[in-house]
Amino acid sequence: MKTNGARILDTLGIHYSVREYEVDPEDLTATSVARKINMPAEQVFKTLLTTDGGGSHFFAVIPGDAELDFKKLARAAGVRKTEMVSLKEVQPLTGYIRGGVTVFGAKKPYPVFADETIELFDEISVSAGVRGTQLILAPGDYLRAAEATVADLTKDAPPPASEGHF
Repeated sequence: MKTNGARILDTLGIHYSVREYEVDPEDLTATSVARKINMPAEQVFKTLLTTDGGGSHFFAVIPGDAELDFKKLARAAGVRKTEMVSLKEVQPLTGYIRGGVTVFGAKKPYPVFADETIELFDEISVSAGVRGTQLILAPGDYLRAAEATVADLTKDAPPPASEGHF
């Protein structure tokens, strides 16, 4: 099955492969998808739709095992603050349902910000635009096709607990 994402990559002459997986509507997490397609969660990027609260929207593309830092995204986007768009707004704004959101073929070309870790890998996985289908491609090709800005977008991991008192 050709998805909007696959068609757009075809149009741009970008090489990709498709991985399909069984969808569990109770568990749409990127870490679950990563397990099902046999890729590390940090290489499976989730696409989140955010807003500045004043009518502007932004896609944040971050590793499946990471959490979005809204302050970092706001700084990258040049706005005062950002927050998640409510779940009921995602489909009307993007044309995609939760678990199948992609920047490719969204109803509007919202600005795309991708976490800087995307450039660490030979290949990444992103949603093809439907639940149960992922696109595997080179990060540089994704960034070019998505016209994405690379920035530090994720929350810093807490420091490891010390093993004693100092």
